[in-house]
Amino acid sequence: MLCLVTDRRRLWPGAASLESARRCVLEQAQYAVDARIDLIHLRERDLSSADLAALAADLLRLTRSTATRVVINDRLDVALACGADGVHLRADSFTVTAARRLVPSSFLVGRSVHSVSEAPAADGADYIVAGTVFPTASKGGAGACIGVEGLRAIVRAVAAPVLAIGGISIERAGEVAAAGAAGIAGIGLFMAPETVAPSSCRAVSLADRADAVRYQFDSRRGAS
Repeated sequence: MLCLVTDRRRLWPGAASLESARRCVLEQAQYAVDARIDLIHLRERDLSSADLAALAADLLRLTRSTATRVVINDRLDVALACGADGVHLRADSFTVTAARRLVPSSFLVGRSVHSVSEAPAADGADYIVAGTVFPTASKGGAGACIGVEGLRAIVRAVAAPVLAIGGISIERAGEVAAAGAAGIAGIGLFMAPETVAPSSCRAVSLADRADAVRYQFDSRRGAS
């Protein structure tokens, strides 16, 4: 299971306007659809409700009738209003049980977990994102990494499929697969390196890297 987490500021640091950044995110999303990425997690926490809803609506039009689903970071109100496929709850948000009372049965509810102690609040989630596993540019120096063993402990503590996040590369995908993860979530993995596109939109074809990550997971399953 592959989850692309959006970050328009990293995707195009020098975007001249919100409209330019929006087009870049949609270009990245089209590449995600083409690569059969399972989830797009719209994580643009600084946007106003109106701008977030508009971007979500654009993404949903693009992903409609495809295998890719769109979840909104923590804004259950926006997710429901836009007809998104689900919501992704932060670790400090309300519980999955509380969210379930407000959503249709087919609505996805995901949850971030940073330690085994946070696992109970994720009970009933459709999927869990666990991390930060390895050091990553998106988190800077904030918080300690849980490492592969921390990931393994979370996998054992929950019933839902766990996606590893934080510093995940194609090479490290095999490590998190061996720890029992069902897939990965990422930001930098799904964009061109900054050295390749330092001042332009970093959206890039994702088919090869998505297939490479899937191969790592399939290889681990075949060996087990």
